[in-house]
Amino acid sequence: MLEYVRLEVRRALRDPGFVLFGIGMPLVMYLLFTNLGVSGDDKDDYAAYSMIGMAAYGALGAAIGTGTGVAEDKGLGWLRQLRVTPMSPLQVVVARALTGSVTVLPAIGSVLLAGALVNGVDLAAWQWASAAVLLWLGTVPFTLLGLGNGYGLTAQTTGVANTACMIALAVIGGLWFPTSLFPGWLAEISRWTPTARFGDLGWSVVAGHAPGPGTVAVLGGWLLLFGGYAVLSYRRGARTA
Repeated sequence: MLEYVRLEVRRALRDPGFVLFGIGMPLVMYLLFTNLGVSGDDKDDYAAYSMIGMAAYGALGAAIGTGTGVAEDKGLGWLRQLRVTPMSPLQVVVARALTGSVTVLPAIGSVLLAGALVNGVDLAAWQWASAAVLLWLGTVPFTLLGLGNGYGLTAQTTGVANTACMIALAVIGGLWFPTSLFPGWLAEISRWTPTARFGDLGWSVVAGHAPGPGTVAVLGGWLLLFGGYAVLSYRRGARTA
């Protein structure tokens, strides 16, 4: 299984599209959002808020995008080859999830680095480390969502579905704009989205405290839901591939 993980990580990191959209786009968006029309104390506060939001957005895109490669492999018959290996469906899904957990790191690291070096975000060492680790761990549900789409949908449909999921979840979850700007009904919906709780992992640390139990519980629920979706999609896809 570890050999399979290494193979998939190398493939992902060599993809120019991944470098451009998975790393470059969130970084550029962060620098634009925090340096156009924002000044003074507002800029300092927003730089820290947006840093977490854009790091989470970049990681979200990389995690969900894992499913696009899965869909392409399925079209090439790779799932049929995996069925004759000793790996169980659960192991295949876990291996792909581990791949996603590695490919999200450049997106998180680049935005956090820009926050420190370009925008002068000032955090304690434990806050930087905790924010990076918690955002990294928090990507697992989204990797499973992308895998579920990749195993269950065609290659053409997966790309559209993953992009739609990524943008909708990022916007509604407050990764692009603070939920305080939302109307009341949308802010209430946002509280139950996985992305709002994903961002809260980092925003809580920036505020100087650990994420609350509600955040952990909501993310745990989405993890189980997306994990079940990924395993079921793999079994169905393997039978029809």
